[in-house]
Amino acid sequence: MSFKIVSRSFQTLSYVGTYKKLRNRHLKLYCAAIIGTGYAAYSQHKNNKAHMKEAIQLKKYMAEPITPVDQLTKNQADMKAQMELLIMRIQAEFCRALEAEEDKEAKFKVDRWTRAEGGGGITCVLQDGRVFEKAGVNISVVSGTLPPAAVQQMRSRGRTLQDGALPFFACGVSAVIHPRNPMVPTIHFNYRYFEVTDKDGVQWWFGGGTDLTPYYLNEEDAVLFHTALKNACDKHDKSYYAKFKKWCDDYFHIPHRGERRGVGGIFFDDVDYPSQKKAFDFVTSCAEAVIPSYLPIVKKRKDAAYGYHERQWQLLRRGRYVEFNLIYDRGTKFGLHTPQARYESILMSLPLNAKWEYMHVPKPGSEEDKLTQVLKEPRDWLNIDKQKRMKA
Repeated sequence: MSFKIVSRSFQTLSYVGTYKKLRNRHLKLYCAAIIGTGYAAYSQHKNNKAHMKEAIQLKKYMAEPITPVDQLTKNQADMKAQMELLIMRIQAEFCRALEAEEDKEAKFKVDRWTRAEGGGGITCVLQDGRVFEKAGVNISVVSGTLPPAAVQQMRSRGRTLQDGALPFFACGVSAVIHPRNPMVPTIHFNYRYFEVTDKDGVQWWFGGGTDLTPYYLNEEDAVLFHTALKNACDKHDKSYYAKFKKWCDDYFHIPHRGERRGVGGIFFDDVDYPSQKKAFDFVTSCAEAVIPSYLPIVKKRKDAAYGYHERQWQLLRRGRYVEFNLIYDRGTKFGLHTPQARYESILMSLPLNAKWEYMHVPKPGSEEDKLTQVLKEPRDWLNIDKQKRMKA
C-alpha cells in the first residue's frame, strides 16, 4: 500500500503547477514536497478506510441488513447508509455481550422482517434466561409517508413541516433489558436518525438516549453509569451531559405517579447541529458507551442473593415501567401510529412479568423507600452543580 501511495504522489506532483518551480530548486524542497503529497494521500486513504469501518463487519451482524448490501457499500457517504451500518453493529455487539453473561443455551431469537410500504427491521429477543428474564434489541429501517399523528407529534415539539404527503426515512436501534435478579437494573437505550422530505428539501435530525431503572438503589452503580455517559458526551461538547441529563430526568417522568422511571441518564431529540457528521459522531459515541455503562453492573450483581419480597417489589416497579411506555413514550406512540407497524417488535420493551398492587406504599426507611425518594427528586450523581458552585 505504501508503494502505491508514493507512486500516486509522484503522479500527483507531476500535474501540479508548482512542479516546474520545484524541479529547479534544492533537492530537500523537492523531497519535502513528495513526502507532503504522500502524507496527504496516506491521510486520505486512512479516512476512506475509516468510512468503511461499518461496511467491513457484515458477517458479524445478527442478520442480513435491511437495505441490500451492494446499495450500502455503494452509498457509504450517505447518512442513511452510515446510520444503518452503525445500528447493525451496535445491535450485534450488545447481543453478544449479553449472551456472554448467560448460560450457553440462552441465545437471542433473531427475527428479520419487512414491511410492504418500505424497509423492515431485525428483532432480537432472549427470554427466560438465567440472567435475563427478557432482553430485546431491535433495529428498524423504515420509509414511507408520515401518518398525520406522527406529523402532529413532530410539530408539537417545534419542527416545521408542510401540509400534504411527507416522505420519510427513519432508522434506529432500541433495546430494553429486564434482568431476572432484582439487584440488577433494567436498561433502555435508543439511538435513531430521521429524514423528512418536503418541497424545500430534506430535514434531518438525530435522537436518542440511555437510561437506567434499578429496583434497588446502589449509588456506586448509578455513578458508574452516569460517568460512562458523561465521558461519551464530553468527547464532543462539555455542555452536552448536563443538558441531556436534565432532558432525560424530565422526559422519563410519570406525571400521575409523581416520580421518574429510574435514575436517569441522557436523552435528546431533534439534534441537527453542529453538522451532520459531528452529530453522527456524537450518537456513535453514545451508542458505544452502552456496554461499558451497563455490563460491569450486570457482572457484579447478577448472582446477588434475593428472596420473595425483593421479587414482588421488582414486579411492582415493572408495572410502572409498563405505564410509562404505553402512556407517555413517544417512540412507542410513533410506532403504533405508523401504518403496517410491527406491534410485536414495538411492544418488545414490555417485561415478561409485571404486577399492579392497589395503593402500595413502601415502608418508610426501607430499601424500597430509599429508591422511591430518589425517583421523586432526581439526583446530581456526579456532583456537577456542587463543583460549579465551588469554582464560582
